[in-house]
Amino acid sequence: MTKITVAKGDGIGPEIMEATLEIILAAGAKIEIDEIEVGEKVYLAGNTSGIASESWETIRRNKIFLKAPITTPQGGGYKSLNVTTRKFMGLYSNVRPCMSLHPFVSTKHPVMDIVIVRENEEDLYAGIEHQQTDEVIQCLKLISRPGCEKIVRYAFEYAKQQNRKKVTCFTKDNIMKQTDGLFHQVFDEIAKEYPEIENEHWIIDIGAAKMADTPEAFDVIVVPNLYGDVLSDVAAQITGSVGLAGSANIGEECSMFEAIHGSAPRRAGQNVANPSGLLQGAIMMLNHIGQTEVAEKVQNAWLKTLEDGIHTYDIFKEGTSQQKVGTKEFAKAVITNLGQKPSVLKAVSYANNSALNLPKYERKPAARKELVGVDIFVHWSGSDPIELAEKVQRIESNGIKLSMITNRGIKVWPDGFKETFCTDHWRCRFKPQDGLGITQTDVIKLLDNSISENIDTIKTENLYAFDGKAAYSLGQGQ
Repeated sequence: MTKITVAKGDGIGPEIMEATLEIILAAGAKIEIDEIEVGEKVYLAGNTSGIASESWETIRRNKIFLKAPITTPQGGGYKSLNVTTRKFMGLYSNVRPCMSLHPFVSTKHPVMDIVIVRENEEDLYAGIEHQQTDEVIQCLKLISRPGCEKIVRYAFEYAKQQNRKKVTCFTKDNIMKQTDGLFHQVFDEIAKEYPEIENEHWIIDIGAAKMADTPEAFDVIVVPNLYGDVLSDVAAQITGSVGLAGSANIGEECSMFEAIHGSAPRRAGQNVANPSGLLQGAIMMLNHIGQTEVAEKVQNAWLKTLEDGIHTYDIFKEGTSQQKVGTKEFAKAVITNLGQKPSVLKAVSYANNSALNLPKYERKPAARKELVGVDIFVHWSGSDPIELAEKVQRIESNGIKLSMITNRGIKVWPDGFKETFCTDHWRCRFKPQDGLGITQTDVIKLLDNSISENIDTIKTENLYAFDGKAAYSLGQGQ
């Protein structure tokens, strides 16, 4: 018996959770349920996180969390509970299988069976944003080696466990050479440990276009957080319906399972919602806790129900579907089909699935770190980079000189183009001349001089070399 935490959520959440639990318990799931309250009621009671501290303790104690969709109120500084839970509980891997159910669910891609493994904790979803000038707001993109290694290894181990043949990495490292470049580099390193699994890399834009056009070309896709969020919804939609997709969020200690769709409050209380997305999440949960026989029985019964044409309103189609049913009736149909298998759709077998081998991250030896320059960001409302350069050069000190100015990443001094549009946010790069070094004291002196010259400095970024290799981006056009 496994104790799990359950949250019925908002909108259609309670209805689809009741249906899901009814199905898996009828199939013989050995679970004990601790129910908690999360979502809109908790938010509106004054808790901006949407969850009480005692509910956190229940989740941490049970380690398995099955969650229905929730509603996050607009405005008021309310934080997404999904994002918070993933980060607080270290749920680094988001797994979304997307399989077409042709011809029983309408799709333009009848041969499609992909799994998107999305990094879940970092990237732009760190949510670190600052307004720095009147015209420019910054969002920090954070990519770590531990984050890359854990998600890439998970993708290969998942492919190995599920007998899949290929893992594809999507990044934009032709532009973001440091952040996405690290993700790609780690992918190439870890891929060598799995010679039996084919590996490939695509730039995200053409890769996404290829996936939307020819999804059968892919098997397992591993991506950083933001790209994975977009791709997984695209993939779910082109299989036939976002409402059919479930999601697993896996950490080293805790895991959360859910549908990928929202709470759909306009459909609440009408007995029309499709419970399939949450049911798919529950099936992934059953596999995760080792109840593979129950998971297999439920999945095959669900496939048989769809094959029989017993459909909820969202996928019902005249000529293909046989019977339009509500949430409760759909659950009863799946229960009736327990022990049966589909005859057209591919039946699943989880019996021989081995456990995933996911070693803890081991920190690499520290590299030799050397300060080689500094970028000082300046708020200045002028428009002529030459005028700014003359002003900023007055703060030079101890052989540390201005070498470049960029605006939104584009080099505008020296040798800039007058056609380049500039905002009020300028990056001024200082580097030592004539083989001299630079110290933190030099950086402080530059900032001190900025105050004297009435230059509005808004942030600095130190420029480092690691083991002699520059670890910062050049200006575009440099």
